[in-house]
Amino acid sequence: MQNLPKNKKIILFDGVCNLCNGAVQFIIRRDKKDVFRFVALQSELGIEICHYIDVDQTKIDSIILYNPGVAYYYKSSAILEIGKDLGGLYSLVTIFKILPGKLRNYIYDFIAKNRYKWYGKKESCMIPTPELKAKFL
Repeated sequence: MQNLPKNKKIILFDGVCNLCNGAVQFIIRRDKKDVFRFVALQSELGIEICHYIDVDQTKIDSIILYNPGVAYYYKSSAILEIGKDLGGLYSLVTIFKILPGKLRNYIYDFIAKNRYKWYGKKESCMIPTPELKAKFL
């Protein structure tokens, strides 16, 4: 855990989910300030981070945003924090903080539960291109 970049926020995502991989690509294209690094939940490092922050990944069907030494967010809160960090129009997603967390997470859980059915999944985690390799831990 000591090798994690201290000045980067880490997004843990389902590496076999097509929706999640699309979201990662979306974030990478818009991460103009180079804020984020990415780790598949299924990877050794993803598992290690989940153990470190005491998240049982077998019971959470979610994206996790981990800011080393500061905090972590999951489900809709992670999405709102990522939008805020992307800045510009994407920071407007924070308006959804006015909704109760239970309602936001209900919507998030509904999408997460159906993501494989709607978007499909890969047989293995995405392999980043050489240009994107620095974004993945």
